[in-house]
Amino acid sequence: MLWHHRKSHWLLLSVYIFTFLMGVPTNILAFCTLCRKVHRKAVPIDILLLNLTISDLIFLAILPFKMKEAFDNKVWMMPYALCPFTGFMFFVTIYNSTLLLTAVSVERYLGVAFPLRYSVCRRPRYAVFACIMFWVVTSLNLSIVYIIPYAQLRKGADIDNSNGSTASKSPLTCYLYFAEDELEILLPVRLELFCVLFCVPFFICCFCYVNFIRILSRLPNIGRRRRLRAIGLAVGTLIVFAVCFGPYNASHVVGYVLQESEDWRDVALLSSTFNACLDPFIFYFSSAAVRSMLNHLSSSLSPELAATA
Repeated sequence: MLWHHRKSHWLLLSVYIFTFLMGVPTNILAFCTLCRKVHRKAVPIDILLLNLTISDLIFLAILPFKMKEAFDNKVWMMPYALCPFTGFMFFVTIYNSTLLLTAVSVERYLGVAFPLRYSVCRRPRYAVFACIMFWVVTSLNLSIVYIIPYAQLRKGADIDNSNGSTASKSPLTCYLYFAEDELEILLPVRLELFCVLFCVPFFICCFCYVNFIRILSRLPNIGRRRRLRAIGLAVGTLIVFAVCFGPYNASHVVGYVLQESEDWRDVALLSSTFNACLDPFIFYFSSAAVRSMLNHLSSSLSPELAATA
């Protein structure tokens, strides 16, 4: 187990750095563009995408703490109060992304399946309410990530006090190793996360986008470029779900069946980390404002590159 962690911490550090460098500029660009769009005219899809961008930016802001942890070979060398906070925000933003991506798929499906009926009740405040509810649901479900590190720290202090030991404690880790009594609580919660925050959103997403593509392919007045862009949005979102969120959530099921916390969970979590890099592609397919901003940047950079050549 020790060899595994020594080997994997460099992989974790490399992926975290890559995600941070790629995700920060693209998400800041999307954030600024969507803020202007929402300020000018708020529509549900832009509000959902703006919250998805905010979630990604919070995730990216937490990554430097995870980089430091990986660099220190999984030993938590920072103030311990940052441990539960970092883990909590790290996982909340990941699962919040699944709910927001699902909401985008529902919004797209309703827009083509029931265009007239949906246009009547299409209000920005409903999207704002949905985003608030997503944050509440994920925060409540992931509260155990905040609680367990403090329980482990208190348990370690109680053991030291009962032994009367004044020797230096062993290096602390953050949400990495769990006792049997902790796993009895943690494993069912992980299974619930798999069912409620992964399977249900994934099935809704599949239903919405499969029908979205089916309806769109039968509409005669849709241009080829718009049709391909819509299909790219649907396929891209489903790939993000399957590739980014699938492996880590599958570890919840394996751990529950085997009644242990698998050593490869941290490596499986790396695919979820890439979500912060892939979301901007969804923004491109979903928002005309983001496409316009990127086209404007590319056109403004082309003369400069030509002049320096």
